[in-house]
Amino acid sequence: MAPIIEIAVLVAVGKTIGVAWTLLALLTLTVLGTWLMRREGARTWKALREASQTGRMPSHEIADGALVLIGGAFLLLPGFVSDLIGLFFVLPFTRVFARQVLEAFIASRVLVRVPFPGGDGPTSPGAQGTIRGEVVD
Repeated sequence: MAPIIEIAVLVAVGKTIGVAWTLLALLTLTVLGTWLMRREGARTWKALREASQTGRMPSHEIADGALVLIGGAFLLLPGFVSDLIGLFFVLPFTRVFARQVLEAFIASRVLVRVPFPGGDGPTSPGAQGTIRGEVVD
């Protein structure tokens, strides 16, 4: 489905602005995306090193690194739709929203088994419950 959408958008843009301008726009977006991915990747790596050196859990930095990596892959794909998705993941001011979506997705998929203390029935020793979306130490 995604290749069909990309081709449809490319054809529409090509009909609107011409083939040469479309190819130039694709080339420009690829070069700009590569530069942006390298810059944001370096910033994210630096923030990850600083967080680990201070002993702080680098959860945001790890999420940012994953988003920059995913966004970079989208930026390297030819097409305007994939470039827009890639920019959403790579640009610092939109990555905040992408990180929130990623964290919500991961939290909704995490299952933690927790033994319930004492008693009988569902709280008997050895019984386990499921907590969805929370991490329990």
